[in-house]
Amino acid sequence: MAAGSEADAAAPGTFLAIGDWGREGLQHQTDVARAMALAAEEIGSRFVISTGDNFYPSGVTSVTDRQWKTSFEDIYTGPGLQTPWYVALGNHDYRGSAQAQVDYSLTNDRWKMPDRYFAVTGVESGIPQLDTFYIDTTAMVSSWSEWIADAGKGRRPPHDLQKQLGWLDGALARSTAECKIVVGHHPVFSGGRHGDTPELIQWVQPLLEKHKVQAYINGHDHILQHIRRGRVDYICSGSGASAGMAKSVLGSAFKSSSAGFATFACVGGSLQLGFRDFTGMVLYQTTLEPPRG
Repeated sequence: MAAGSEADAAAPGTFLAIGDWGREGLQHQTDVARAMALAAEEIGSRFVISTGDNFYPSGVTSVTDRQWKTSFEDIYTGPGLQTPWYVALGNHDYRGSAQAQVDYSLTNDRWKMPDRYFAVTGVESGIPQLDTFYIDTTAMVSSWSEWIADAGKGRRPPHDLQKQLGWLDGALARSTAECKIVVGHHPVFSGGRHGDTPELIQWVQPLLEKHKVQAYINGHDHILQHIRRGRVDYICSGSGASAGMAKSVLGSAFKSSSAGFATFACVGGSLQLGFRDFTGMVLYQTTLEPPRG
């Protein structure tokens, strides 16, 4: 291996995470996008994770919906953001056509959503020590009031709970990556307005612990938050355009009611986490050590 290749392999694998952002540039979406672009250049970001609610208030209707330009293409224009966006679905995305967001992957090279839930290996993302897993939490939270309301209007997401959980269990078991991250829209634990999600505590948290997942990244609550419970770090990056109430809960290490985003650097089996607000100010930095035991 050439010296340059060795240096690349040893370099931290960096990326960003944002959620709940599609506002056609309104509220703080444009400000956050500008700050993200600068941060992406600064840290050499390899990709962007989106934690869902990609388009407000009602998703997109098709792959030609105007919001692809007004909320995505014309907003995230910085050179550092012209990288792959690995995208999870949120509840607001199901108010429109979730399939259109999957299909858009075929028309835009930046948008990566091959299915409603999927995995990205380190070879694909350019960070060899990291595997990421994207789940469709809206299809898991059957007791959630909006899910039930949408079901009555014919917009019910596929409720393939056991199939999806079986896929996640198997995919995590097969991964040999030093660092594993699971991404979903709804929080497992949260100090935001929506709070904890009982279904994810029941079904997803045990899989995170079982397979020594380092972090679960979510949106839904419009806050920035870091919670440590058990062996897993729970990271909320859900304030890509607007911000809401954040309170301390069991395991809280940081919380902020500010629009913003998260930065990550994967160094060996450790994750360096940062939160920045819509001006680009660094609010928080910490290192998440690999799960042990």
